[in-house]
Amino acid sequence: MTPMLESADDAPARISRLSSRLSARLRPRGAPPMWLVVALTCAGQFLVVLDVSVVNVALPSMRTGLGLDEQGLQWVVNAYAIAFAGFMLLGGRAGDLYGRKRMFLVGLGLFTLASAAGGLAQDDWQLLVARAVQGLGAAVLAPSTLTILMASVPEGAARARAIGTWTAVGAGGGAAGGLVGGLLVETLSWRWVLLINVPVGAVVLCAAAWFLTEGRAGDGRRLDLPGALLVTAGLGTLAYGISQTEAAGWTAPATLLPLLAGPALLGAFLAVEARTASPLMPLGLLRVRSVSSANVSMFLCGSAMFCMWFFMTLYAQNVLGYTPLEAGLALVPSSLAVILGSKLAPRLMRPVGPRNVAALGTLVAVAGFAWQSTMTADGSYATAILFPGVLMMLGAGLAATPLASLATSGAAPEEAGLVSGLVNTSRTMGGSLGLAVLSTLAASESAGSATPQALTQGYALAFRVGAGVLMAGVVLMWVWLPRRAAQGP
Repeated sequence: MTPMLESADDAPARISRLSSRLSARLRPRGAPPMWLVVALTCAGQFLVVLDVSVVNVALPSMRTGLGLDEQGLQWVVNAYAIAFAGFMLLGGRAGDLYGRKRMFLVGLGLFTLASAAGGLAQDDWQLLVARAVQGLGAAVLAPSTLTILMASVPEGAARARAIGTWTAVGAGGGAAGGLVGGLLVETLSWRWVLLINVPVGAVVLCAAAWFLTEGRAGDGRRLDLPGALLVTAGLGTLAYGISQTEAAGWTAPATLLPLLAGPALLGAFLAVEARTASPLMPLGLLRVRSVSSANVSMFLCGSAMFCMWFFMTLYAQNVLGYTPLEAGLALVPSSLAVILGSKLAPRLMRPVGPRNVAALGTLVAVAGFAWQSTMTADGSYATAILFPGVLMMLGAGLAATPLASLATSGAAPEEAGLVSGLVNTSRTMGGSLGLAVLSTLAASESAGSATPQALTQGYALAFRVGAGVLMAGVVLMWVWLPRRAAQGP
């Protein structure tokens, strides 16, 4: 009887051991190959950035299908971008505390489900809500792509190449959005610019669940939800106030109230971060020169470069009369240019230094923006889209990799997710606010007229202002960016 009792007592332990052996057999053995980790993280980043731009060529079709006005079209883009930027710090910190792979899967799953909801939307408000939830999923996913990559690739030339690939794929996602969106709108409908994410997201989700290994550096501290809500509310309120200036003017209460409330909420966010025990954004991190200077530079660059695809696709369709597919094809050379710039940047960083490469790339983009601002209502493809677009995106690709490298250098391992989230936050926050400002300026310049000449004047003004912002960014880079990336502790 005793052996039988001992056997019965040992049954739970034996079941546990059997379960562990079965799980081990079902999981891939050993660490996944580095190229596979890079491929999966880049696939996640591609989806995130693709959805910032893929809807641009579909905006006229969305307006027809759901009855959206001009402000509603702007919010199809901004609902995603603001949720993306506002919650990205939270997503980065969650990866540090609860596991980067886990947050990668959660973010990608939420992003995929929201894409399905947006593609099936029957009313304008349903589309805007789905886009905001998409942005939330992207905010959880995006920081994990960079932190998983950084944890898997050793520091040095190999990591610089990996970040260059990550940047190129992300930039390529933004650039390819016009072509992918044009093909889908032309051959199927605008709904497929969102529904296409569902099968692609499902494949990446399964591959990541199977191959990626878990990793975290945190100690289980709580997330700073008040901080995340304050920074998101502040950013969204400020962007809304800027967008209201077109319809109500700068002095109307509907404009002044959000314009005052937005900075107040952001100030409250900083006050909360200074006092909380587990801040979402430790303010001391901003005292690291490479982190603060690179993120401010990214904010300025993003505020102009993010808007390039928006205005170029509208110019091609509303002024030059291109179809969605033709507009997407017209921007293919720009797509190739941004990838080329991102791949060239790591080669130039070694002999020239990241600061010089970032400044050089931004100067190239300034030349493209200045050229684009000379557009006319009857411009030719070569001078109105091709050459200025190539310059703008070649410069964007050259600048992005050294800025990302500087922004993530010198950070402790337990801050990797936070710093990665901050990189994407700065770029996207600049882009969402820049889009609100430049769209308002373009609409004011066209004075409500929809003639090709009036629209061209508005778009040209947006590119002139963008060139000025980028030139200010060049000056800031020369003065503030460190010559070399800091070494991590």
